[in-house]
Amino acid sequence: MTELTHLRTVRRRYVTVCALLWLPSGLGLASMVLLFSERGMSLAAVAGLFAVHSLTVAALELPTGGLSDVLGRRPVLATAGVLNVVACVLVGLGTTAWVLTAGMVLMGAARALSSGTAEAWYVDTVQERSGPDAELRTGLARGGSATSAALAAGLLLGGALPWLLGTGPGLGTRLSEATAGAVLPLSVPMLLGAVVRVVLVCYVLAVLREPPRPTATLRSVLRGVPVTVLDGLRLGGRDALVRRVLLTAAAVGGALAAVELLIPGRTVELTGAPGSGAMVYAALACAGFVCNGVGSHLAPLAARIAGSGERAVLVCLVTGAGGMLLLGLTATTTHPLATALAVVGFCLLYLGIGAASPNQNDLLHRRVTSAGRATALSVQSLALQLVGALAGLVVGALRPGPLPWLLTGAVLLSGALIWLRRVETRSAPDTTITPGSRAGMS
Repeated sequence: MTELTHLRTVRRRYVTVCALLWLPSGLGLASMVLLFSERGMSLAAVAGLFAVHSLTVAALELPTGGLSDVLGRRPVLATAGVLNVVACVLVGLGTTAWVLTAGMVLMGAARALSSGTAEAWYVDTVQERSGPDAELRTGLARGGSATSAALAAGLLLGGALPWLLGTGPGLGTRLSEATAGAVLPLSVPMLLGAVVRVVLVCYVLAVLREPPRPTATLRSVLRGVPVTVLDGLRLGGRDALVRRVLLTAAAVGGALAAVELLIPGRTVELTGAPGSGAMVYAALACAGFVCNGVGSHLAPLAARIAGSGERAVLVCLVTGAGGMLLLGLTATTTHPLATALAVVGFCLLYLGIGAASPNQNDLLHRRVTSAGRATALSVQSLALQLVGALAGLVVGALRPGPLPWLLTGAVLLSGALIWLRRVETRSAPDTTITPGSRAGMS
């Protein structure tokens, strides 16, 4: 197999995994907040459930990232898929706060296991064949586009299914009555997501091959994971560029938490009914993720126009902060012009975040070695999830209106401005996996 053919195969598999990984999230995203509301949860309780998810991810991000670096990408991704199957079933069928909380905990654990693991597999595999200076940005951008496309498709389907079940000859009502209220029309997208997760597990086990790594034993895992985690934390503390990536992720987490918590209520207020609100939210979120995918696809072009990856991150995040400003300014009215401006702001936010992500991750991967790559990505995700959880609790406690939007928009703008000063973009000294490359693996 030639190097070009190998690269295309690796990219195709990475794109497929990204799509299968995020399609179920899109299916649930359109209906989850409304499903919890139908189960009798208040907005504060819904915020609490999302905080449980985010805090679970935050607690497990570093250990699971270290586990991926020590044990391997393939088994960790497969385990994440299995946990997500169970989580989707619990959230889709749960009727009590305890069951829903258990589902969110498992979903958070699965998110932590999968966080950065597929991306680490892609970078490891490309660099193992093409060397440490291999071009990464294009593949990362395509993976981001696939993620956004899967989320968009999932959102459309996840928003349409409850609406379709609620129309016609009462199919949704009969389904709910036949299951004693366990399966609502809003539950169906979550259950379909469980099926997609099963496909993901089968695909990962069938086609994801990894570069050679030391054989993992219980002793090597118990010793290697803490060492790898500590190395990842030290890297964030001593490397200025990595620190910027982490602070940017935190700022993005705050913005996304506001969007996920507040937008569904705004669509219901606009339409006047939960079912139609879910459909409108699905269409809006789909447009947002399309913009995110377009931004990700344009990330290499943004870097060329801006002159560097760092400048591209700055420009793109400022664009996203402008979108948050528009959402804040239109938060108290449903006038058609204000609604149109809010849609523009929503799309600008996702376009900016989508274009920034591949550029900053390209910079990140050139600062870390393969022995700690998944851990570094987990530290990045930890920053996003932890700040997202805290921001969600703050937003849920504030009165609806411009303040939550403007507050989180200011945080995002702060995350953009830290890229004003340039940092030297050197490569890590070693990006290959060798039997002696991991401390604590003896």
